[in-house]
Amino acid sequence: MHRYRSHTCVDLRASNVGETTRLSGWVHRVRDHGGVLFIDLRDHYGITQIVVDPDSKDFATAEQLRSEWVIRIDGEVKARSADTVNEVLPTGDVEVYAREIEVLSKAAELPLPVFGELDYPEDVRLKYRFLDLRRDTLHNNIMKRMAIIADMRDRMTKAGFFEFSTPILTASSPEGARDFLVPSRIHPGQFYALPQAPQQYKQLIMMSGFDRYFQIAPCFRDEDPRADRLPGEFYQLDLEMSFVEQDDVLNTMEPVIGDLFETFAEGKRVRRDWPRIPYKEAIRKYGTDKPDLRNPIEMQDVSQHFRGSGFKVFAGILDADPKHQVWAIPVKGAGSRKHCDRMNAWAQQQGQPGMGYIFWRELDGKFDAAGPIAKNIGEERTEALREQVGLDIGDAVFFAAGDPAKFASFAGDARTRAGEEAGLIDEDAFEFCWIVDFPFYEWDEENKKVEFGHNPFSMPKGGLEALESEDPLTIDAMQYDMVCNGYEIASGGIRNHVPETMVKAFEITGLDQTTVEERFGGLYRAFQYGAPPHGGMAAGVDRIVMLLCGTKNLREITMFPMNQQAKDLLMGAPGEAEPSQLKELHLRLNLPRE
Repeated sequence: MHRYRSHTCVDLRASNVGETTRLSGWVHRVRDHGGVLFIDLRDHYGITQIVVDPDSKDFATAEQLRSEWVIRIDGEVKARSADTVNEVLPTGDVEVYAREIEVLSKAAELPLPVFGELDYPEDVRLKYRFLDLRRDTLHNNIMKRMAIIADMRDRMTKAGFFEFSTPILTASSPEGARDFLVPSRIHPGQFYALPQAPQQYKQLIMMSGFDRYFQIAPCFRDEDPRADRLPGEFYQLDLEMSFVEQDDVLNTMEPVIGDLFETFAEGKRVRRDWPRIPYKEAIRKYGTDKPDLRNPIEMQDVSQHFRGSGFKVFAGILDADPKHQVWAIPVKGAGSRKHCDRMNAWAQQQGQPGMGYIFWRELDGKFDAAGPIAKNIGEERTEALREQVGLDIGDAVFFAAGDPAKFASFAGDARTRAGEEAGLIDEDAFEFCWIVDFPFYEWDEENKKVEFGHNPFSMPKGGLEALESEDPLTIDAMQYDMVCNGYEIASGGIRNHVPETMVKAFEITGLDQTTVEERFGGLYRAFQYGAPPHGGMAAGVDRIVMLLCGTKNLREITMFPMNQQAKDLLMGAPGEAEPSQLKELHLRLNLPRE
């Protein structure tokens, strides 16, 4: 028999009754039932119940056992009585009567419990991550993550893609975040950068004549952490395709991700007819380019009902600037004073003066519009507004007014809040969409200049002609995002493969041709020697796993994450370098004064 085990803790079934088995694992918990000890023995695969009678030769050893000790058990497999069968466990029909117990490793007093999965401070969980990872939920999340990644690889290979690895030590690239820099010992004063994404390399793979590339790529960005973005590093399903247009990429990846979600959705509905929503329409209807379509609320422009009306606040806002608008947020089932007061209080918590509203109730068998706004604009305008937004008795509408560029984000948050308050969010669904036609440029108010709005390597709609003849801030990009349940889970574009167009695109942001050639020399040179039209995208592995595991924090699906201060509490990183290390790298510290 093997030194440690003949079976795992999930293997034994009724068919094994009468056999001798050897199991090894962690003591999950010990229970004393009238002198008979019951030990739940746990390994990576599952749990088996061990029974230790008082007449067992190792009963004294069993009495000393504590949670998370590692032990070996030899014993006989016996059937449980009908009233003690545990239908929750795969091994619940049997138990093992211990003949011999060997303690392989003792555990000190635990800083956090494994059994029961009690809520514990995150700093403790991260410092003792090796214990945290033994807990069922987190352990299962990590294994689900591995299964999802394996499924991704399989689906990408079946879709005709080839997995290539790209370098980790590379040059700095303008991906929109800070680089992690790595000093070169061999080249004093020079630095590598860890890749924010394999963007240039995957394009160079297309330049090299390979047709369909993918990899599960590690990416590194020195940016502030948040719940849906890990500090330091993350993984993405990175891909690129040659001789394609936008529809080719979207039509290829939609079934890959859709089928992936259906495989791991555990009964939740997965939308398969993904709408393609232009960026401006998304902002207009949802106040965000990451709309949660489980929320059925769509905002509408209702400015015409307030121009010249008796509600002077909105009428004055509309008269002040032709860009100003009034948006309606229609909410089914929110038609009560109590509900409207909660929304008004929420708006004030967001720093707003309040939130205007109208709600409809029944009075003498007819619609009765309640609220100050309804009284000020009159019955005719109120009824026309109700008909436009499609509301009924028991419903309400909330308003945001001013410059849409300034209030759209707040309106989007209000839409989300209203949907949650009214119970309109379908929690048992994965609602996908594509956001397309992103602005190619945006105005950088701080630096008073035009800057790229998204990915600088994408093709502007209209190509070089548009860059030379149109207002840069009116040009759309061949860029697209995949969105699910309010999260951007993928982003991509058709690439700019024409050297003249690439140079012109960067010139508009203030970078001349010489700078472009210096910073993107490899890619720029490749474009001189026959560049195929190409495009691709990158899907966030961590966010996909987070959604499929039903969590709202990436640290719940990552083995060894940093904390919110970008520190690895388990390994003690970042840490100080030895003077000898700094000397080798020709570096001297210039620390800020405390």
